[in-house]
Parts: sequence; structure tokens; C-alpha cells
Amino acid sequence: MKALKYIAGICLALSLTSCDDYLTQTSPDKLTSDSYWRDKADVESAMSSAYSQLYFAEYSGDQWDFSEVKWPVEAYRQDDVDLGKDVQNYPNWVQLRNFSYNNGNSQFSIYWKSYYRGISFCNQIIDKVATMSEGQLAAADRKQLLAEAHFLRGFYHMQLLLNWEKIIIRDTYITSTSQLDKALSDRPETWQFIVDELKAGTEMSNSRSNEEVGRVTSGTAYAYLGYAYLTMASEQADKKAEYLNAAVEAFNNVKGYSLESNYASMFNGTNKNCKESLFEVQFSLSSANGANYATQLHRWIGTEEFEGWDEITPSETLMNEFKKEGKLNNGLYDARLYASVFFQDPYFNDGTGKVYGYDWDAWVKRNPEVEEAYDRPSFRKFMPATYEALAQSTTDVNIPLMRYANVLLMKAEALNDLGRTGEAIPLINEVRRVHGNMPAMTGTTQAEVQAQIEHERMIEFPLENLRWYDLRRWGKTAEALTAVGRTGFDKSKLFYPTPLTELNSNSLAK
Repeated sequence: MKALKYIAGICLALSLTSCDDYLTQTSPDKLTSDSYWRDKADVESAMSSAYSQLYFAEYSGDQWDFSEVKWPVEAYRQDDVDLGKDVQNYPNWVQLRNFSYNNGNSQFSIYWKSYYRGISFCNQIIDKVATMSEGQLAAADRKQLLAEAHFLRGFYHMQLLLNWEKIIIRDTYITSTSQLDKALSDRPETWQFIVDELKAGTEMSNSRSNEEVGRVTSGTAYAYLGYAYLTMASEQADKKAEYLNAAVEAFNNVKGYSLESNYASMFNGTNKNCKESLFEVQFSLSSANGANYATQLHRWIGTEEFEGWDEITPSETLMNEFKKEGKLNNGLYDARLYASVFFQDPYFNDGTGKVYGYDWDAWVKRNPEVEEAYDRPSFRKFMPATYEALAQSTTDVNIPLMRYANVLLMKAEALNDLGRTGEAIPLINEVRRVHGNMPAMTGTTQAEVQAQIEHERMIEFPLENLRWYDLRRWGKTAEALTAVGRTGFDKSKLFYPTPLTELNSNSLAK
């Protein structure tokens, strides 16, 4: 993944501006924002900087922020996870769970800052590539790289808008502090900007060379475009049908992908960038050329039973949802349960060593203080495939952000909302068959199909942090949290407040 390596020096060069007009001479051996943009290689390095903000790294090579920002900010609010034993040591994380945060919360402030930094890199690419001559950058390369930058700019804005009610549209390369003050935009305006950016992203190629595996394609852009329209349909009732039809059209343009039959392999590092993957965060144990793209996520996700720090666990609600349809699969529950969670069950106690070479009971009793085996579910998803990898301090398991299963289920949701229920059912059944090894669903009415979609999404995407956005889109956030006894939530907590850091630096962000 050399195309995505984060180069600290490049990021520094990209952050330079020409504000110091009194400097009339530039050292020929030093890069500035004016001298940097020489050829395609320079643009590719700049693109790496744009991708780098997916890691939430406050500092180059930081292995902590990715897990300590992404999951507390995106997942702790949800009803499908519980806090692990260690979380009480981090009050700023607990606040996110309890909805007791204020606008100074460090975790979502880092999230906000990182994604706006990614937007800034995209803005500079878009600005500078436009000034490069054809001798510096061929027309075909210019089209591809501009489309990629527009997609990433749209993606970062979209992720921010999914978490904040209003955000700032940053669509200009900033070269002066006078440009920093800018007001928050209304959601419809911001959604339209995002749609335009994602549409621009569809101009990319739909395939990548082996050296570029992991970078986005037109299929990625169409998937997020459909996702944007689906969300817009839930927010703008007067345009619901228009946006739902646009969503279906976008999803129809996601071509060349298919479901991966080995569900677990997509989350344990053995099947990176597979045929189902449209976009995933890349990790590597390689340290060549000073690279540091490993993560300690397995320590963060793993409970103490799995040599982890015990920060997040499957909720009882999630476990019940996995088991909801019973043992329809040759005496087993939905196959996604066993691929997503380790727990005390005959499946993990069958003598074949499915828990890192042990049965569940034997694994738990490896601790000399444990006399009787017990059941404490722990996420298997995003844990390494082997004990040797589990024992390492870092891991290189990739994190999918968009999968074809998501495209199919979102398309089914849009079709069902349009009253085209008969077209939605086969899409749901395809996901059930390939990933769950489950029989076809039994419902046929619009309400039954919606209920099935809600079930499938909950058990298809645990730890992929889509649940909060799903519940809000369905208007069921309060209902879901009340059902599990969560307190502190009201409608004002559907979105995070504008971070204090932004308010202090931007006089118009009120």
C-alpha cells in the first residue's frame, strides 16, 4: 500500500502557505506549496496525505487515536455495544456513552479536526492540480486525481454531517487566516454540496492496479452517493420519493462487486480488499521507509479474556438479535454470530479449537484463577486470525468502511420505501444466504420487509459503526435506547455539539 503511506514531511509541505510576501527568495532545495506541485508523483504523495486523516492520528505514527477516537465517537452511543471494564478510567469516553458530554469533549474534537484536516488536503489538491500544465500532468491523470480528491472531500464532509447537525462547508484552499471564519451551513445545503462532490467522484475509474489497491473507485463514489440520497430522503419529506429513486439509481451503478462467502475473513486480516470491499482503512506491519501503519485495535477491542484492554463488548441486545430467529442453520444460529463474537456455546466447545486453538471453556480456564468456565461475549470481529498475531503488540487488520452488503441492504431499504417491496426481498435474501447461511425471509409486506432490514443491518454490521445513523434514519433512536434502559438521551443528543476548539477559532461558527 505504498500509495497510501503517510509522509510527515509531505504533510508539512502541504500546510505551507505564501503568507510571508516579504520573502523574495526561496531555497531551491526546500519544498513549498508553490514549488511542490511538479508532476504526478507529487500529486500522488499529496493524495496520501488526504487519505491519512482516516487514521485520526494526532501525530505521525500514532497507534492509539484510531481506536480511541473512532469507536468511542461513533459506537459508544449505540445499543449494540456495552462499555468494557477499563472504560471507567476514561471519563471523556464515558461521557459519550452517557450523553453527558459538553462541547469540549476531546474525542469528538479530534474527530472533527482530523476530518477537516483531510478536507484541507483535498482542497489543496483540487486547487493546485488545476494550475499544473499538461506537461506536468496528463489529462487522464488529472481527471482521475481530481475525481478522487472530490470524492474524499465529499466523504469527509458526509461523515461530519452524520455526526453533527450543522457543519462548515470547506471548499476553498485556505491561504490566509482571514479565510478561517466561516458560518455553519444548513443541512440541505451541505447535503447538496456532498452530493455534488460524490458525483464528481464517479468520474474515477472503476478499477485499480495492484499498486493502488485500497484506493477508492467510481463504485465507492456511487455507493456513498446512494447512501447520501437515502439519508436525505429521511430528512426531507417533500423530496423523499425523488431522493429514494436517486439512491436506487446510484446503487445500480455499483458494479463489479459481490458478496464474500467467508464473512469472517473480511475482518481478521486474511482477506484484505476482497471482492466485497469498496473502501477500507489500510493497515500494515511493514516499517519500510519509516512507515508506521500498524494498529493496536485488537488490544482495544479484546476483552481481558483475550489479552485485551477491555474497552468494548457486545451488548445483550445485540446477542439477542443474533439469536432472534433461532437455530435454523443446521442446529446453529445465524453464521454471522459465530464470525462476529466469541462466547460460550457448543459451537466453540466442539473439540476443534475454534478459539485460537482452544475450546471456549479451556481458553477461559487458561487463567489459573478461573475454576469454572463462564460466558462473557467478546467481539471476534477485527481480532487477528491466529494466536501468534493476537500475541503481537500491533496488528494489520484492515477496517472496511463500505461493503457491497451495505449497498444491497441500503438498496433494499430504498426500494421498500418506494413500495417496490418485491424487488427488495431478493437482495435481503442474498445477504442472508451468503453471510448468514440462513433460509429466505418469510415476510412479504412493506412493514415486514422493513423489520427484516433492521434485523439484518444490526447483525451484519456490528463494530462497523452504522447503527446510530440507521436508528436516526428510521426515527427509532429514542425507542432503541429506552428499550435497553439508557438514560441521558434526548433529541438534542442526536448530533454532537460544535467543538469548543472550532468556536474558539472561528467567530462565525455559532
